[in-house]
Amino acid sequence: MDSKKLTLSNGTPYFEHQDSQTVGPRGPVLLQDFVLQENLAHFVRERIPERIVHAKGSGAYGTFTVTHDITQYTKAKIFSKVGNSCRMFARFSTVGGEKGSADTARDPRGFALKFYTEDGNWDLVGNNTPVFFIKDAKKFPDFIHTQKRVPKTNLKSATMMWDFWSLNPESLHQVLILMSDRGTPYGYRHMHGFGSHTFSMINDHNERVWVKFHFKTKQGVKNFTDEEAVKMAGENPDFAQEDLCNAIENGNFPKWTMYIQVMTEEQAKDFRWNPFDVTKVWFHDDFPLIEVGEMELNEVPVNYFAHVEQSTFSPSNLINGISFSPDKMLQGRLFSYPDAHRYRVGVNAHQLEVNRCPFAVNNYQRDGYMADSSHYLDKPNYHPNSFDDIKPDPSYKNYEYELDSAHVANYNRNENDSDHYTQPGLLYSKAMNAEDRDHLVKNIVGSMKGIDGPKKEEIINRQLCHFFRANIELGMKVASQLNVNIDANMMNHSK
Repeated sequence: MDSKKLTLSNGTPYFEHQDSQTVGPRGPVLLQDFVLQENLAHFVRERIPERIVHAKGSGAYGTFTVTHDITQYTKAKIFSKVGNSCRMFARFSTVGGEKGSADTARDPRGFALKFYTEDGNWDLVGNNTPVFFIKDAKKFPDFIHTQKRVPKTNLKSATMMWDFWSLNPESLHQVLILMSDRGTPYGYRHMHGFGSHTFSMINDHNERVWVKFHFKTKQGVKNFTDEEAVKMAGENPDFAQEDLCNAIENGNFPKWTMYIQVMTEEQAKDFRWNPFDVTKVWFHDDFPLIEVGEMELNEVPVNYFAHVEQSTFSPSNLINGISFSPDKMLQGRLFSYPDAHRYRVGVNAHQLEVNRCPFAVNNYQRDGYMADSSHYLDKPNYHPNSFDDIKPDPSYKNYEYELDSAHVANYNRNENDSDHYTQPGLLYSKAMNAEDRDHLVKNIVGSMKGIDGPKKEEIINRQLCHFFRANIELGMKVASQLNVNIDANMMNHSK
């Protein structure tokens, strides 16, 4: 096989790659050694800003295949026929840790999917939990700050985590999931995924329904205990990454079954809770899972940085027939996600291979950092014009609808929606078995023992009140193991 010449970035071949150009064998290095300059200059720029959240992640390519007919709900072309399939990319991640942190840490897991469909790229950006800690995106920066590091010591702090959670009882549902063994999944292959938010589907008759997306692992759910997760973090902080890569390389392709839940607009009006509140679930008995398709991951990216690190996802990447909802957290993410990637990767991040729509992109966006003109050439950069053949297609017009109110205000997110306890209580008493409940209590106590400082007692007592309101047994067990004396006022306390 003919060898390739070693070249600089401009294509110029060169020979001296190992030794710098100097004045004599022991003399100073010359500034004119442009090979040295280029390699060092590129090296110190090889990193891009890591994600503020979801920095530690793993990714793989695969295939999504439609197995059941849902055309009554959506006109999305990917779902137009059973057997349709498309290439896809998935990225799994922890949330709070930095890029070099352990991927077995107690944390929710990101579950981000990119479907390369003929109608454009569709991103479904969720977690391995059906709910979240907060219901309004305005609270997100404050919440994430509590999951990061204290400004003074640069250390993680149980005090600020539990202080925030205790002051925001809407977080209780997700806190109980996080503190259960589901907070330490056995890698990425053995966890479910959820779109989490409420989305909408629109069919050929311009009828809209509300939907939630579920992905059930076909490998079976498997979790670490807290002790096992901590041990693995020390032995192999890249366990989940290694597990995913090894499985795919060995031909053991992980698979998930995709389901949707469907709620009509009339049902939404009568639903016990706000159907667009991401801290709540829709009970399966009332809104059963409808099977849709299967996703299989079967290809490890050839270059982690190019494909996994530079991948960008946004819930604003929607396709015709799938749309958003009034979910306040989702509405905030529609802006913040693409904005984060414009900063982190660049305004032309969508031109990179992992993010590029493989079918067609025809618009009038030009220039900016790293712009690639190979597609646009000398085509006009304005519309309308007399020279190109790009025409807006009226079949893709937005869905039109009436709003329930024309009154603008900063509404209290919990007004008429302050039941933060029923669903967490049912999670504890109905969804968990005895072992799950024991592990949950143990993990909560282990974490809350890290609370310190002058507000320690206040924070602990405030959080205990939330546990009692969800389930008295849960509150009693946590309080007992924290050596907190219980009185009737604490059990009946309402914030």
